[in-house]
Amino acid sequence: MQKVLIIGPDFFGINKSIADTFSEIGWTPYVESYDNPIHPFKGLTKWKHKFFPHKEKLREKSRLNYAAFITKRFDEIEPQLVFIYNGDILLTDTLDYFRTKAKVGIWMLDSVNHYPLCKNHIDHVDAFFCFEQEDVNIYTKQGKKAYFLPQACNTQVYFPMECKKDIDILFVGNLYGYKKRIQYLREVVKVFPENKILIYGNYKPYYKNLLKWLFRERRDIYMNKNAPCREVNLLYNRARVVLNIHHEQSQNGANPKVFEICGSGAYQVCDKNPYISSLFPNNEVGLYSNQEEFIDCIADALKNDKINLAKAAHDLVCSEHTYLHRIGEALKILYK
Repeated sequence: MQKVLIIGPDFFGINKSIADTFSEIGWTPYVESYDNPIHPFKGLTKWKHKFFPHKEKLREKSRLNYAAFITKRFDEIEPQLVFIYNGDILLTDTLDYFRTKAKVGIWMLDSVNHYPLCKNHIDHVDAFFCFEQEDVNIYTKQGKKAYFLPQACNTQVYFPMECKKDIDILFVGNLYGYKKRIQYLREVVKVFPENKILIYGNYKPYYKNLLKWLFRERRDIYMNKNAPCREVNLLYNRARVVLNIHHEQSQNGANPKVFEICGSGAYQVCDKNPYISSLFPNNEVGLYSNQEEFIDCIADALKNDKINLAKAAHDLVCSEHTYLHRIGEALKILYK
C-alpha cells in the first residue's frame, strides 16, 4: 500500500479531511500538523513570539528546527508522496530533499500573496495547486505551470440533519482583524433586531486586549469563540440563512465555507466573484457584491422559503466538489 505524508497547518480539520480521503482511495496517510507562524506555537514559545522584539528571527529558527524534524520524519515513513497544504513553514531545501525520494504536491488554501515564503515553492515541487484563479494567472505570466484546485466539502463532517431551525441568521468564521466582516455583521445586527442572530469566531479575544474582551458588546450575539467542525455543522443545520464573507484576497476563488455550508444543506448568502458565480448559475446561493445587496439577500432569505435552492446547492456540491473529487484530480496531475 502506498504511503502519503500530509503536512499542513492545524486549521479546522482540513488535514484530517485530506487524510480521510487518501485512506478512502487506498493510501496509508501520515499527518504532520504544524502551528503558524512558529512551531510549536504553544506554551513558552507562544509568549516569546508575542513579546520578543525580533519575531522574524524566532520564525527563522523555528523553520530550521522544523526542517530537521520533518526531514527525519520523512525518512522514517518513506512515503511515495508528500502532499502539503500551504507549507508556509517549509524551506525550499526541504522540498528538494523530499523530491529525491517522492512526488511532492502543494495545495494552497490562501493566496500566495498572503504567504510570501510560499511564492517560490512552485519551483521545488512536482505540482502546485492554487485555490485562487488569480494566483494561477500570476504564475502563467511568469511562464510557470500552476493548477487551479478549489477548496471542497468533507461530506462526512458537513451533511444535512433533522433539527429545528431556531437560528435566523448565522455567521461562523474569523473576525479579529477582518474589518469588512465586522462592518457587515454590525450592519446585520442593526438591521435585523427582531431576529435570532448568532456570530461565532474570535471577535475580541482576551489575549489581544483584556479591556475590550471584558467590556465587549452583545454577548448574546457575538459568541467570541471558535466552534469545532461537528458543532459548526449542527449550527448550519439550525440556521435559516448562513452568511459567508470572503477575505479580500479572494478575487476569483472560493473559501472552504462555500462548499461546507452547502454540504450541510443550509441556505447560503455569499459575496460573489467570477468563480463563485459560475458555481451557482441557477441562484442556488444568494450572491451579493456590496453591503446593500448583502442586506437585501438576507431579508429575501428570511421572507421566502429557500429549502429547494439549498437542496440544489447541496446536491451540486456533493456531486462535484468533495475532497474525493479534489484529491483525485490532484493525483491525476501528479502522476500523469
